[in-house]
Amino acid sequence: MTFNVLKYSLAVSAFTLILGCGAYSFTGISLSSDTKTFQVNYFQNTAALIEPGIERDFTLSLQDLILNQTSLDLVKSNGDIVYEGEIVEYRISPTTATSSNTAAQNQLTISVNVRFFDKNDEDAEFEKRFSFFYNYEGGAQLIGAQKTTAIEEVFERITQDVVNASLANW
Repeated sequence: MTFNVLKYSLAVSAFTLILGCGAYSFTGISLSSDTKTFQVNYFQNTAALIEPGIERDFTLSLQDLILNQTSLDLVKSNGDIVYEGEIVEYRISPTTATSSNTAAQNQLTISVNVRFFDKNDEDAEFEKRFSFFYNYEGGAQLIGAQKTTAIEEVFERITQDVVNASLANW
């Protein structure tokens, strides 16, 4: 009998604790109740070295991440929050050398300039550059599946950084 009372008390306490914490998102995203929609304008590629298609891939990656981590609806215009910007850097450079002065490791670096607008919170708005890199073997060519993997990993990190900067209340 006392075991059942103890289980009931623990269940009620846990339920009260959960409700007492209010609306909490495990992603850390905090949105105004007035914010219902978002818009991601097409990110132009203005980098000196042009990699075809990455502007589309970045735009879609950012849209997908926001759709997956929020309950916001994607719209083409008049979004409550708006993302826009451009890819400003796509660079491949050696990071370490061998004793024979060849690259032991190369690095792909991509940087994106992002402008964020929030109709419900102008103080949250910003323009900021986000950048990340991918290292790969110096003798390898960044083509095919390796290039796809590199770009996806870089975009995964950059888009998460953009979402954290714009929507997370850490």
